Order: sequence, then structure tokens, then C-alpha cells
Amino acid sequence: MNRVVFLDRDGVINEDRPDYVKSWEEFRFIRGARAALKKLRLAGIPVVVITNQSVIGRGLVSEEGLAAIHEKMIREIRRAGGDIQKIYFCPHRPEDRCACRKPRIGLLKKAAREMNLDLTKCLFVGDSLKDIQAGNRAGCPTLLVQTGQGKETLRKMLSGETTIKPFWVCPDLPAAVPVIINLMEKASARPVKG
Repeated sequence: MNRVVFLDRDGVINEDRPDYVKSWEEFRFIRGARAALKKLRLAGIPVVVITNQSVIGRGLVSEEGLAAIHEKMIREIRRAGGDIQKIYFCPHRPEDRCACRKPRIGLLKKAAREMNLDLTKCLFVGDSLKDIQAGNRAGCPTLLVQTGQGKETLRKMLSGETTIKPFWVCPDLPAAVPVIINLMEKASARPVKG
């Protein structure tokens, strides 16, 4: 494996909640997300989730509880014809200053090591400044979706409140699928350097 599309979870695959997703009962897929994941699988594009989950560090959910949510999420995605290769999560709170919490790139580097990925041939899809900053820092082309925090993130970018910019902007994950497929096809066709 050389390339994947990285997806943030909350705000890209499922609805973001101000009080965090603490159980499967609170988990709601964003409309069209499962169908989008099916299209990516049918296009042969592996999907890896990169997600900050401070619910663990805050003591709101155990690692086992998060694993149960992820198992059910993957089962529902597979039932709809999609797939997720792997999920990498940061359990820490922002004040812990860990190396893995986005916008830091620890999770992306770990995925690259474990999965033999060329991050420059991967794509990072997220809805927040942290997602776009992490992807940019890791050398991944980035795509902002306007679900979750995406509209507010785009507003900050357009108003000049931040200099962080994605390569592309799409309304949501379903609208991003054609862009992702096109970019991943181009990435796989790049000549090998050396």
C-alpha cells in the first residue's frame, strides 16, 4: 500500500457534537457519508480515519467504549458497501501537549510507518483548521468539507483570520468523492523519483 485517503471522523463521517460522541446512541452518520465511502471502496481507494478523541482523556469514554463505537461504525459502513482500513485516534486532551493530537502529525506519521504510505500521495479530508493544518504539515494535499465545523473554518479562511488553507473545498464528503478519486488516480500515476 502506498496511498490512502485520510478522513477525520467527527464532522466528516458523523455529526459533530459540542458535548462529544460518548456512545453509539449519540453517533449519527452525516447524510450521504456511507454512500460516499462505498464509492471510494468501489474506486479502490483505501480509507483511514485520523481522529482526536479527547473524550478518553476527559474521562467521558473508556478506550473500550470508543472501540465499541468504532466497531459499530465500521459494521454499518461495511453493510452499506464501504470500508475503513484502520482508525488512528489521539486519546489526549489539548492541554496534554502530546505529539499525536492534530494539528500535530504524530498519527499521520504512525500510519505512514505502519502502512508503508507515501504521505505526499495521500489526501487528508477534514472539517477543522486542525485537520487542514495537520495534513499540510505532513505533506498531504488537504480538502476541507463544509460539514461539522467546516463552514466556520471556511469563514475564518476567507476573512483572513487564519493563513491555513486547504488545496480544495467541497460541501460534504459525497461531493468530495469525485475530487478524491481524480486526485488519487493522478497520485498513483506520478513518476517515481530517483
